[in-house]
Amino acid sequence: MRTALAGATGSGPIAWALIAIVSLALVPWYGIEGGPAAWSALVHGWRGHAWLLPMLAVPVLACCSTGRPWLLVAAGLGGLAWLGVEAFAIGRGQPALGWGALAFAIACLMLAAHGLALRGWCRGDVFTVGAIGLVAGSILVFVGYPVGCILLSAFQDNAGRLDLAAFAAKLTDPSIWGLGCLQGGRSCGIAWNSLAQAVIVGVLTTLLGLAFALVSARTRVRFKPLLRVMSVLPVITPPFVIGLALILLFGRAGMVSNLLRDWFDIPRSRWIYGMPGLTIAQLLAFTPIAYLVLLGVLQGVSPSMEEASQTLRAGRWRTFRLVTWPLIRPGLANAFLIGFIESLADFGNPMMIGGNFRVLSTGVYFAVVGAAVDQGQAAVLAIVLLAFTLGAFVLQRLWTGRRSYVTVTGKGDSGVPATLPPVLRGVCFAAVAPWIVLTVAVYGVILFGGFVEAVGTNNTPTLAYFRTAFAIGRGDHGWFLAGSAWNSLITTLEVAALAMPITAAFGILTAYLLSRQPFAGRSLFEFLTMMSFAIPGTVIGVSYILAFNVAPIELTGTGLIMVIAFVFRNMPVGIRAGLANLSQIDRSLDEASFTLGARSSVTLRRVILPLLRPAVATSMVYAFVRAITSVSAVIFLVSGEYNLATVYIVGRAEYGEYGLAIVYSAVLIAIMVVALLAIQALVGERRIGRRAVAA
Repeated sequence: MRTALAGATGSGPIAWALIAIVSLALVPWYGIEGGPAAWSALVHGWRGHAWLLPMLAVPVLACCSTGRPWLLVAAGLGGLAWLGVEAFAIGRGQPALGWGALAFAIACLMLAAHGLALRGWCRGDVFTVGAIGLVAGSILVFVGYPVGCILLSAFQDNAGRLDLAAFAAKLTDPSIWGLGCLQGGRSCGIAWNSLAQAVIVGVLTTLLGLAFALVSARTRVRFKPLLRVMSVLPVITPPFVIGLALILLFGRAGMVSNLLRDWFDIPRSRWIYGMPGLTIAQLLAFTPIAYLVLLGVLQGVSPSMEEASQTLRAGRWRTFRLVTWPLIRPGLANAFLIGFIESLADFGNPMMIGGNFRVLSTGVYFAVVGAAVDQGQAAVLAIVLLAFTLGAFVLQRLWTGRRSYVTVTGKGDSGVPATLPPVLRGVCFAAVAPWIVLTVAVYGVILFGGFVEAVGTNNTPTLAYFRTAFAIGRGDHGWFLAGSAWNSLITTLEVAALAMPITAAFGILTAYLLSRQPFAGRSLFEFLTMMSFAIPGTVIGVSYILAFNVAPIELTGTGLIMVIAFVFRNMPVGIRAGLANLSQIDRSLDEASFTLGARSSVTLRRVILPLLRPAVATSMVYAFVRAITSVSAVIFLVSGEYNLATVYIVGRAEYGEYGLAIVYSAVLIAIMVVALLAIQALVGERRIGRRAVAA
């Protein structure tokens, strides 16, 4: 066999053909451990599953591919196609696929990549073709397939039969598109509520994030490190905890409401419940994401361009308006898109503080778990969300256009970034100051509320909640974790630690492919990468249950399904941050690397990645934090063995144990602050030879 394989073109096809043979002959084909199910594909084929035997043609064709790269393409794509046919059509009722099938699929993908590269695709670069195939295939399996499963139910009745009339009725339901608020009624449809809320939050988070980034990157305030820490605090907090803290501050029995009534005779009200309170909560939760994206973009603006403008006697304001502002447009567009989609997909804040202001995400939740379960209605609402996301994506592309935003080239650039105009500096501080004050108040409640009997009514200090959650006991066999929260905390940290590097790697790799590698269907590919981010977490959770609860891919009840859900739900933030930073890096750096004989994998590792450190840090921070604080995407995926911190907190809050929920949140915040500092120290900052901003 080794002699036959030597006829394949290059060592790469030889290695992947061997992997295909091993996956078919030695590795268990199905996922159930032990017994006959642990046999390989060849054994199963010999003992009755004859549809598995045609896959032997893949390594055979690879052996015969000398001088005929189209055979490699045919072998790889044909193997993948037959794997899909036997899994979803021929072998219905068989056990779930296992590690053998996974290894065989990867081998087929890489064989096809080698063949396409030999035929000149992507300048003959195997790494690029393989990376595109790997990312596209992963998105198809873990985003397209589950979302397709739940969207298909939009066209079916509760018995699973096709019913287009029911779909049309659900899509045109007045509860979705009603305009009662414009006609003197109580409220608009949930689609208009969601759209208005998302636009407001997208604009405000972008402007606030820009103000924070300008203060952090273009001023020399003494409390800048504290400012950076406070700006990322909300993103490391479970969203519903922010809503709970706002209720404890501004609700009818809140501390601020009581003070206003006692001191100024202002009657207490319920203004915090609804769109005003929801907007405040989402601003606190999502502004740090815009800040992290825009900070990296501002750091990439070339000081030499601003210095040239001032040399030509342009003032600070004119320089900012005509030079700096146009160069940060990609970052602004990406920050708005992230804020817009985050608001659409948010579930915790509307549930906690939305009141009667219904939005699409809560509508999906109640359609799934409400008194009248209607899976089709949930799917219709998901379609509406996808339409809004597609519209935002198109508008973002139109606004940024095809202009060049390159500011990082191969030339030296050690200038001093321009200082802010006095008026703009004052506006930035005026925007940042109230946000900081409110953030301090909210986190004061969070940290204080877990260590008193009942915040606001009985402020007697106590450690009872902390001991209940995180007690450490000692028995006959030594020390043990006695608190009720330890199991969920350890599981959460393990899942987050696994998901973080995978999410960052996929996000940055995808951004590199979208920015640097032209290929057919790139715009559609970019939109597909954002799809899981746009759909509410409740829909993601339900779609994963529908798709992965049965063969051919069975993952429910395992920790792996939660890691996968976090990776593909959080990956778009790394993609947007990477695209914003890559738009500033001149392609001549890539070309110089290629000219010196480096392949794209080496160029990405040694040239591009050092310049993408802000994007890498953003992706890793967001992936780790969201894996810890997310609730909607995994509330349907947890099991008795794999429970997560946020699900534990929600359960305690449902039973009115607010002290226990808040003290657990405070512990999570402390853990994530340490993790953020460690990630920043590990990744470091981008070094491009520039001096600090002048005072």
